[in-house]
Amino acid sequence: MRISGGAARGIPLSVPKGDAVRPATDGMRQAVFSSLGGRVAGAWFLDLFAGSGAYGLEALSRGAAGGGFVEQNAKAVACVRRNIAAVTKSVGCGEENLSVVQADARTVPVAGGQVPDLVFIDPPYEMIASVAPGLFSRLTEILAGKPDAVVVFEYPGELDLAPAGWVLRKRLGKGARQPTVGFFVREAAPLVE
Repeated sequence: MRISGGAARGIPLSVPKGDAVRPATDGMRQAVFSSLGGRVAGAWFLDLFAGSGAYGLEALSRGAAGGGFVEQNAKAVACVRRNIAAVTKSVGCGEENLSVVQADARTVPVAGGQVPDLVFIDPPYEMIASVAPGLFSRLTEILAGKPDAVVVFEYPGELDLAPAGWVLRKRLGKGARQPTVGFFVREAAPLVE
């Protein structure tokens, strides 16, 4: 698994051994960031259920100002820290605008002290139906001052998410038993290109 674009393109990412994480594929991340386009440069991100940190690190490689990673598994947190070191070295920036919080992502802690412009959510698929409503409810509170924030949520293609107060503006990949990514904005928010 590697960073697919930006200043750190090609940098390999560490992934914990075992079933601790299910990393987003390079192709899926590339499609996500192509869809986000200019929204990434200068943005602050929050990477929930971070795993290896691939989504947040991809954002950093493509010009994000900084952000936070939230992951509960200790082995995955260690991988995120190693990956941050590798990517920041390649990008030529320090780690001062990045934070890693070892916590349950369902509590949606705002890591890094900045309200994010982009929120990446890639939870274990088996828990999505039970945790998605609470995640979106908490994000409605956290993102109150950022009406144009985008939530990028990875989930299985056979699942449909329709969180209250949020609109699915774009969806990548829709096949059953295939990963899909939904781009959610609050009702009346700008369209994702």
